[in-house]
Amino acid sequence: MKDRGMKKWRAFASIPEQYIGLQEIIYKQLEVPKPLLTEDQMEQMNQVLVEALYTNQKVYLTCYKHGKYITETGFIQFVDSSRDIFIFNAESSKLKKKIKLSEVINIRFV
Repeated sequence: MKDRGMKKWRAFASIPEQYIGLQEIIYKQLEVPKPLLTEDQMEQMNQVLVEALYTNQKVYLTCYKHGKYITETGFIQFVDSSRDIFIFNAESSKLKKKIKLSEVINIRFV
């Protein structure tokens, strides 16, 4: 006699297409809508961004990507407002990331 193992506890995952569909529904329910920023908030973030670039101060950066808020700590390396991007050197991963200015929700000094 051969045991079925963990398959008997995965009732909803018996059909792979069904399991993928259920995972997509769960992820969509966890998504958060992107907040709308006022002109004052955007101006304040712009001032912090420029000051952090020139003084090389550490900042907390909160971005909105794929329905989630991502918060990281690091340094601003380069800003290109004409292409709507800046380069952020994350403290946790030691990698430089290109981030769109339109994805930034909040930026503040540590």
